[in-house]
Amino acid sequence: MYKDLKGKVVVITGASKGLGRAMAVRFGQEQAKVVINYRSSEEEGLEVLKEVQEAGGEGIIVRADVAKEDDVKNLVRTAVDHFGTLDIMINNAGMENPSPSHELSLEDWNRVININLTGTFLGSREAIKYFVENDIKGNVINMSSVHEMIPWPLFVHYAASKGGIKLMTETLALEYAPKGIRVNNIGPGAINTPINAEKFADPDKRADVESMIPLGYIGHPEEIAAVAAWLASSEASYVTGITLFADGGMTKYPEFQAGRG
Repeated sequence: MYKDLKGKVVVITGASKGLGRAMAVRFGQEQAKVVINYRSSEEEGLEVLKEVQEAGGEGIIVRADVAKEDDVKNLVRTAVDHFGTLDIMINNAGMENPSPSHELSLEDWNRVININLTGTFLGSREAIKYFVENDIKGNVINMSSVHEMIPWPLFVHYAASKGGIKLMTETLALEYAPKGIRVNNIGPGAINTPINAEKFADPDKRADVESMIPLGYIGHPEEIAAVAAWLASSEASYVTGITLFADGGMTKYPEFQAGRG
């Protein structure tokens, strides 16, 4: 637990399930004030709010589509109006859908880019704008992926979005460091979230993925939430402009683990 996170106001996009849900609960445990963003299921948002409150935090739910500028502006404005300030912005909302690249429609390309990359930009921009205007040494945490550096056939739009998030984060970190604003990425590997549940329920597919992870197991959402809490805390006060990979070693060329090559 990080004592300095108590009472901090944190906005988490895509917080109704998966990694966002785990992060919301973790910040609840830190006794933070959590703004839980959801896009489609109010019921799921309310379930997460209950978990945050039971964990010891405060919270509200706010519906917003991160690909829509007005929605993101309203999300940040609602956080400030309700809790009086904003300290931490976590741009977590994202999506993926496989397609051979030569068959990928422009509609599907735009959908992934708009949510993953443009949504992260809008959230970062609105948070940083508030930090600058109010002289707050705020904190932006973006959700990237191991696929900001590992090519991923059938997911060209997803990989492109995460590669874009990498350089966007580094650029924002450099630009706003003089104001004490920190901007970082988290790069998860294979994590056991609802989006992966069907694949990981298949023993053969699960074993195949685990073979690409030097630590040998699929990660848990709570392990990513722990990274987010650290990056948001004063323990990481000298850290900005990085991607912190939480991937069990997936980015370390596991094919060479046994001395092959």
